[in-house]
Amino acid sequence: MELLERAETLGAMDDLLAATASGGQIALVAAEAGAGKSTLVTAFAAALGPRARVLWGSCDPLLTPRALGPVHDVARQVGGVLAERLTALHADGRPDPLRRGAVFDALLDELAGPRHRPRPVLVIEDAHWADEATLDLTAFLGRRLARCHALLVLTFRDDEVGPGHPLHAVLAGLPRTLVRRLPLPPLSTAAVAELARRAGRAPAGLYQATGGNPLLVTEVLAADGAGVPPTVRDLVLARLATVSPAARAVAGLVSVVPSRAESYLLDDQPPAAVQECLDRGLLVPAGNGVMFRHELLGRAVRESLSPVQRAALHVTVLAKLAPRPDVDTARLVHHAHHADDAEAVLAWAPIAARRAATAGAHRQAAAHYAVALPRSRALPAPRRAELLEAYATAGYLAGLGVEALHAWRSALALREIEDDPLRIGEDLRWVSRLSWWTGDSVGARTAAARAIEVLESAPPGVQLAMAYSNMSQLLMLADDDEAAIRWGGRALALARRLGDVETEAHALVNVGSARLQRGDVDGTAELERGHALAAAHGLDDHAARALVNLATMSMEWRRLTTGADALDRALRFTRARDLDGYVRHLLGHRARLRLDRGDWAGAQTDAELALAGTDQPGSSLIPALVARGRLASRRGEPAGPDHLATAARWAERSRELQFVGPVTAALAERYWLAGKPGRAAGEARRGYRLAAEAGHPWFAGELAYWLWRAGEPVGEGTVLASPYRRLVEGDWSGAADEWERLGCPYARAEALACGDEESAGEALRILDGLGATGTAQRVRAELRRRGMARVPRGPRPATAAHPAGLTGRQREVLALLAEGLSDAEIAGRLSLSARTVGHHVSAVLEKLAVPSRGQAVAAARRQGLLPPT
Repeated sequence: MELLERAETLGAMDDLLAATASGGQIALVAAEAGAGKSTLVTAFAAALGPRARVLWGSCDPLLTPRALGPVHDVARQVGGVLAERLTALHADGRPDPLRRGAVFDALLDELAGPRHRPRPVLVIEDAHWADEATLDLTAFLGRRLARCHALLVLTFRDDEVGPGHPLHAVLAGLPRTLVRRLPLPPLSTAAVAELARRAGRAPAGLYQATGGNPLLVTEVLAADGAGVPPTVRDLVLARLATVSPAARAVAGLVSVVPSRAESYLLDDQPPAAVQECLDRGLLVPAGNGVMFRHELLGRAVRESLSPVQRAALHVTVLAKLAPRPDVDTARLVHHAHHADDAEAVLAWAPIAARRAATAGAHRQAAAHYAVALPRSRALPAPRRAELLEAYATAGYLAGLGVEALHAWRSALALREIEDDPLRIGEDLRWVSRLSWWTGDSVGARTAAARAIEVLESAPPGVQLAMAYSNMSQLLMLADDDEAAIRWGGRALALARRLGDVETEAHALVNVGSARLQRGDVDGTAELERGHALAAAHGLDDHAARALVNLATMSMEWRRLTTGADALDRALRFTRARDLDGYVRHLLGHRARLRLDRGDWAGAQTDAELALAGTDQPGSSLIPALVARGRLASRRGEPAGPDHLATAARWAERSRELQFVGPVTAALAERYWLAGKPGRAAGEARRGYRLAAEAGHPWFAGELAYWLWRAGEPVGEGTVLASPYRRLVEGDWSGAADEWERLGCPYARAEALACGDEESAGEALRILDGLGATGTAQRVRAELRRRGMARVPRGPRPATAAHPAGLTGRQREVLALLAEGLSDAEIAGRLSLSARTVGHHVSAVLEKLAVPSRGQAVAAARRQGLLPPT
């Protein structure tokens, strides 16, 4: 079919290729099934000639996608280092982030050639079927493509990529400046009529039946007879009815093979029957095999077969694939499952799972184990327990906390039959870990205590050392710092005696965190030692946890400058190792930092990026939920997703101050802004008791402030952080000065609003500049209640949002940057501190996605945010 109404899209792709002279570009070709994505990309590639070198990779609709499937396709094209490193990746069947990173680097090297022609074009087709490792690779390339001169083309079905699809989070994280979305709309009625005219067919009813979908239009026009069949299935079956029985058998066999059927799968089929399918347009050539022109056609043939016929064909394909040494085991699992061959599933699924894990595709590894588990009931208890434990480990690493916990408990029940204390204790420790991860901190401590009790009945070993360290971690998370240090010391002593490096690193992180949590900065040194030890031995989870705790605890104690640096460091480490759970948790804390510093657009971006993607049970997303909820409260946004209610449910289950404190403060703020001081006081009191018991001055201070705001007595005997203590004692001016030194404009405005008329006016100017419509409205009402004569009016409701997301203050700073002023000179003009100006300048650079002040001005002029020179 001629490409009608696609010239503009092809031109856009050509422009993107030309733009790679200045750095990498990304084209997202998104449309429904049958819209012609593959046809478009094929036409684009065919027109390039010697200008570009096109590398093709495809994702397949296997039961469980093969790990790094597109990279294997590319490696077959290029060979060399990439192929060698792919082979080495699975050398011993053990996960190795370094080897996986080497594969990623080898593919990046293929794209990072010189600027002269031919330019590399990497096509990854059907990314909606991508495995976890391929998604990680896409994110990896996206973060580095700016330094290459290559074009990355991703095709996917946009109607299958919703908020819960893992591809969504990857796309959201791609650099916006490099990405261009190229949607493929349906053909117009005129285009459909033109195609009908060329085929010698009447166009009546054709557009209504096909919706302009190019594939459906093509199939209808290729069908014999009058009228328009209502579905693709009818079209395909009508086509099948015109070919010989042998050709129908070939089509049926190919229909159960995802993507392409290699020639050796067709050895038993008459060559004439294969050729007949090609001649009649049922199949098209694909490398050394054949395939349906579109997956929808294959699905239609497959669904026309009876379950017995489909199972028999899967048996045939499995028998052909199994003896071949080069076949991906994910394919074997797929066909064994559909053939209902339990023995083959149990043989191949664990192998496929281990191979997926070596590539970092933990979600795919868990899926392979999940296929095997229902067929494992007849296995001896020890083998079934091993399978459950392997699934649980993969599930934990993939973020499937609830499923992993259920599997650990099932494995524990089987191990208890054996009465092996080491295995029972180890499984109890994992039950403890997963209980905490899914929000049940009480259950976690119960299982942890039982694990220690069981393991102490056997000779001391690494299992007992890690059980001690696990208890230390749980106590640290519950703010029982003295007990956490004590249990951590026992873990360290036993681990060092046994030479157990993993437990030593884990315990160092716990002890350092407990010390830092109680205000002892010496805890930083232990966290750094724990990080260095874990990183040196490839223990990424423990190394990451050290950096995460260092960053988040700095934020809790309002060490904002060191906290910002620690957050950036932790994000770099966790992103480089694709530790998505940690990344999303850290983004929530960075959202809080940006909220404090007045960069509300940046805070919203971080919070929404953290909340995008698959569900992540437990408390790790509470910081992002709180940041998004506070933004909604302060802006006076209309009713939408109740992020704070979700956060409150998880915080209630955790009973930990790190989660209960921010949630109750955010809810108290929401109720105070809504004019419900009684409910505000109730929330604040609930968190305040926990903060006072833990002796945490910042959590206690913020919650005491909301008690005071709601008209409730704070009481004595609790140490409150200085700016909150000053406010409660009536020193609003001193509190405002402290918040200004910390670079927190919203908190400063809260303090100024408690002062005299001039200070209250300044508070309202700050709130209006931040876009805090809800807060400003409440403050104005409060000032009128206090009898203030002249309450400044707010901005007009119709004021348009700034296209770059800059606040009013940031727009002022940008205008002064255009005049060439320094931070000190801008500070003098705007009556701000140079440090606060520095925060605003950083926010402007980030929102405009540029590295320097000069480039910010240039970008602003290009976008029409500043007048041209």
